[in-house]
Amino acid sequence: MRPRARIVPFRGEYYELSPEKRHLVRGLIYPVPDPSLPFLGVHLTRMLDGSVHAGPNAVLALRREGYRWRDVSPRDVADVARFAGSWRLARRFAFPVGWDEVRRSLSRKRFARSLARLVPVVGPDDIVRHGAGVRAQAVLPDGGLAEDFVIDRAPGQVHILNAPSPAATSALEIARHIADSTQA
Repeated sequence: MRPRARIVPFRGEYYELSPEKRHLVRGLIYPVPDPSLPFLGVHLTRMLDGSVHAGPNAVLALRREGYRWRDVSPRDVADVARFAGSWRLARRFAFPVGWDEVRRSLSRKRFARSLARLVPVVGPDDIVRHGAGVRAQAVLPDGGLAEDFVIDRAPGQVHILNAPSPAATSALEIARHIADSTQA
């Protein structure tokens, strides 16, 4: 089976607003999405416990479970590098978008500057690192990002790619769709 897409890991890093600045955010604050860009951009989310998470950014993870810059797997990097879609994606977004994401990852000041577009009084001293997650993003051979589920089939196999967190709440509907399409 030759998949129509390849899973490429992107790390999303988060900060948390200091307790003194939490009052500035009472819900969700999102940037206006740019449809020409692959990811939404950093945003602010008030959590149930009153804390406020800021992020995520989006940088290529150098390992499938690469939650930090030092998490590197030569095998995983080679797997991404061998896929032509990765190079096409990089050609489209590496400069300036990808480079800006890397710089924001390495600089609390740059990360805070991105947040200040949403809440102008937030500065570098108002945020502390809070962890990271890894997004398993399906990249298409043409370098585009799959925006929905990708269903690949082989004899006796069905593979569901690009099933982000909402997939858990729609798993039965996805299963129904696959079962219906298999019978057709």
